Amino acid sequence: MKNMTQIAVMLGGNLAGTPAAMKEAVEKFAAAGVCGLQVSKAMSSPAVDCVPGTPDFLDMALTGFWEGSAGELLELCQQIEISAGRPAKHSSRESRILDCDIILFGEMELESPRLVIPHPRARQRDFVLKPLAEIVPQMRFPDGMTVEEVWMNFQKEALARKEKNYDKGRSMLG
Repeated sequence: MKNMTQIAVMLGGNLAGTPAAMKEAVEKFAAAGVCGLQVSKAMSSPAVDCVPGTPDFLDMALTGFWEGSAGELLELCQQIEISAGRPAKHSSRESRILDCDIILFGEMELESPRLVIPHPRARQRDFVLKPLAEIVPQMRFPDGMTVEEVWMNFQKEALARKEKNYDKGRSMLG
């Protein structure tokens, strides 16, 4: 058996066919050779960094083991998106039926024009961290922190921001 790399991919979308497209995507990842697949529960989350009025997204994490390269996994993700009906050329700020983002590829760090691993905004998004913590809490980011540790830090920082905004609002009232 070849070397297998643990991967984490986020699936998301916000159009009518998204749930079916996500189910089909999981089947396509398995058919393409992703072994030991685990899939989180789907969660609804507000659109982030999208045009105003963009509907909420449905998001879920998929993890497993892959024997190909990160570039080959990116090609698979793009093929799955296109087969679901997403145009090959698209804006990341608009609604879509399916988005497949590579979050982690083992503990690899990669920065190329086509792909950045780990995903550059993974640590700032609850809709990435929560589903990953559900299924692979001990998977590690390249810096050695586990998904669970990053998720717990995210929650602490979010609470601190809320408290700061609450205190700021109270001080404005006098």
